[in-house]
Amino acid sequence: MEWSWFPVQLSVIVAVSSLVVNLLLSIVAVYWLVVKNVKGRAVIETIFFMPLVLPPTVIGFMLIIVFGSNSFIGNLLELITGRSLLFTVTAAVIAAAVVAYPLMYQSIKTGVQSVDSNILGAAKVDGANDWKLLTRIILPLSGRAILTGLALSFTRAFGEFGATLMFAGNIPGKTQTVPTAIYLAIESGRTEIAWLYVLISIGFSFILLLLINQLRGNR
Repeated sequence: MEWSWFPVQLSVIVAVSSLVVNLLLSIVAVYWLVVKNVKGRAVIETIFFMPLVLPPTVIGFMLIIVFGSNSFIGNLLELITGRSLLFTVTAAVIAAAVVAYPLMYQSIKTGVQSVDSNILGAAKVDGANDWKLLTRIILPLSGRAILTGLALSFTRAFGEFGATLMFAGNIPGKTQTVPTAIYLAIESGRTEIAWLYVLISIGFSFILLLLINQLRGNR
């Protein structure tokens, strides 16, 4: 095994892609569940947080069941794209998004819940519709929490290993991310290469966690 920047580049692409997906899904989910306060919220949120406690191999297995060639969704996607979703970059993005989603959702939820209800009430009295409430009041006032969610979600997605290995594989030059590259380097006895990828991972994590502390006002 030789050193390559590909796993680093792919990990960044996967993390950023999953970040965009999770941001949009979390905003919609938080507005629907928290702001609108729909029934069954506790059950739905429990499902959202399951990736935090489930073993990564279980998540990978479930993704294979849902998106595999023997599933309805997998067959439909294969019919549309002409190829299986398994062992692709898209599979890596989905795996990273699933495991990182709870962190994004919880951060945005915390930010939205911190918005003063009196402000929302006053805006409604002035004639603000749901869209204006969301885009002009709720999201701007939740900005710090959203940035925290972005940093946490990126870090988690960048370091995802178990589900990615099962669902996207560890194909050098195709689906190999930093965590799977570390695994292969250790398996190949190339400790020096593993250390390089480990130091890069530590660097990313340190910078983003430092950013989170700065956002929270810690010096």
